[in-house]
Amino acid sequence: MLVIFVAPFFSPAATQMIEAALALAHIRVAVIAQQPLAELAPAVAARLVGHWRVDDVTDAAQLEWAVQSLARTHGAVARCFAAYEQTQLPLATVRERLGIPGLPSTAAHNFRDKARMKDVLRAAGVPVARHQLVQHPADARQFVSDVGFPIVVKPPAGAGAKATERIRSVEELESALVRFAPSATDPMLAEEFLRGTEHSLETVSINGRPVWHSLTQYAPTPLEVLENPWIQWTVLLPREIDDPAYRDIKDIGDRALRALGMTTGVSHCEWFRRPDGSVAISEIAARPPGANMTTMISRAHDIDFVGAWVRLMVDGVFEPPTRRYAVGTAYLRGQGQGTVTAIEGLDAVQRDLASLICDHRLPYIGQTPTGSYEGEGFIIVRHPETTVVKSALARIISTVKVILR
Repeated sequence: MLVIFVAPFFSPAATQMIEAALALAHIRVAVIAQQPLAELAPAVAARLVGHWRVDDVTDAAQLEWAVQSLARTHGAVARCFAAYEQTQLPLATVRERLGIPGLPSTAAHNFRDKARMKDVLRAAGVPVARHQLVQHPADARQFVSDVGFPIVVKPPAGAGAKATERIRSVEELESALVRFAPSATDPMLAEEFLRGTEHSLETVSINGRPVWHSLTQYAPTPLEVLENPWIQWTVLLPREIDDPAYRDIKDIGDRALRALGMTTGVSHCEWFRRPDGSVAISEIAARPPGANMTTMISRAHDIDFVGAWVRLMVDGVFEPPTRRYAVGTAYLRGQGQGTVTAIEGLDAVQRDLASLICDHRLPYIGQTPTGSYEGEGFIIVRHPETTVVKSALARIISTVKVILR
């Protein structure tokens, strides 16, 4: 059984997924990537049956050529999948052309195009932020007239909060219109700015049926983190995922996945709890979550969630695990400009919270800032009680300071 995994680069996350596939004894694994095989760890590369390099893994023509080339050498392809957001639609198109099972291209388009996604969800009665696909500056000005400031603007095919901006005034709107230069061929998405607490909902689906879910809460929201490079933030995965307080989003999330056409896989839904208690969905991706959430899910259940996802994609099976812990991640971000020159408070946190810390990647002197919302490092903690994890996260981000100069 030949399985192809697609990734632009052999990042630590991609390598972990390749290794998880190689752990399945009944399959042969090949990869398509933009990097040569020499860039993959030799011990991992030696176990692959094939590798094909392309210039762009988001180009359906290049992907089809690579899949066909691997098939000619190694036999019929049984599965071809990826975790990278930007590959979902071209990969679905290739699978359909070549008769390989997987998420249909229509569904992939629903997940990838955020304007189309919101149209589909609204038509299905799923609460989402009001939005407008902006093909001309007049579209954005009319949208602001209808919903008022602030609004959010971003590319229709964005991923997470990347390239997302909050617009608070006419001046900021006009500046954004110059930078985005929206047109019929390259539109911009404008959305109502959702207020409240932001969360995620992860769901495992098999043949369109939700079989398991997980939840997190962001503090503060990813957009606020992007707007303020110095903010240290947290993601909390509570132990009580079946609490009645979450029943509404679980039902709404299931309705959203049905409307979008989810088949088999893991989805990552970002949603808001508004001040009045109501729910609104921001966006959904048909892929595993980023920002250490797969590690957090693994630690909460004492399982290998990446391995479970790969088996789900290959064999279509998933064994719902028992949630044993609450887990949280604190992201450590540099304050100032330059490189890391000092890290304050880390010794105290490591000493006082040693029994709770299960994973970490710590900043180091001389480090160049990543420039991403994940910052210069992180600390993951877990405990059977959610309140203990919340307190530990608050202690970490208020104690540790990463100084840039």
